[in-house]
Amino acid sequence: MNLIIDIGNTQTKYALFQKGEMLEFCISQVSNMTLVKDWLQKYPSLNAAIISSVQGKPIEFLDKLNSKFKTLIFFDHNTPSPLNNLYESKETLGYDRLAACVGANSICPNTNLLVIDAGTAITFDFVSDANEYLGGTISPGLSMRFKALNSFTKKLPLLKQSDSFSLIGKNTEGAIISGVQNSILFEVGSYINKLKVTHPGTKVFLTGGDSTFIHSKLNYKLLHSNNLLLEGLDAILDYNMSKY
Repeated sequence: MNLIIDIGNTQTKYALFQKGEMLEFCISQVSNMTLVKDWLQKYPSLNAAIISSVQGKPIEFLDKLNSKFKTLIFFDHNTPSPLNNLYESKETLGYDRLAACVGANSICPNTNLLVIDAGTAITFDFVSDANEYLGGTISPGLSMRFKALNSFTKKLPLLKQSDSFSLIGKNTEGAIISGVQNSILFEVGSYINKLKVTHPGTKVFLTGGDSTFIHSKLNYKLLHSNNLLLEGLDAILDYNMSKY
């Protein structure tokens, strides 16, 4: 049984997996040893853990976990992965991006894959049918675009995502919502179309905090999963344990 910990920009996710199936899930603070100890007591077979963090290496937390688990991995560019990582600057690659791609690849191996993660930033990552991670793109996410308009202008208000918007905004608030949200949808749709021309048959995965909004507004066949990153970390942990 595996413990998966994903320390993101805004929240930390804890999950328990057994044979690829998620049994427990919780969003909590970065270092929640009470939760970890409760799960260790509840599940005696829990003996392996992996941590991914976009906030740097949590040394103190890792030290606390080290005595609790037979196998403990901090996921970074040196961690072996089921995918052949061809990114040129591996040490700067967001490990959440690679883990989400491993998750998609574990579901659809030997297939061209586009993984779109709509979170704080929106990332597009490509995995070839040779199980190679090739790279992708990074651009501002939905909330970041709203904040940028407010931060870099003197008069535009700070707004947030709305399910009610049109192509043409008829007032300032409507124009901001239309501009921000349609720009995301146009970007996603155009990227999918362009990639499918160069790589026919590509399957598209959508994940991240804003994925539900995007999925509801686009008329594309998308594989939607909010657990893709956690599934990828579980697959990476299993892959490393199989090498011992």
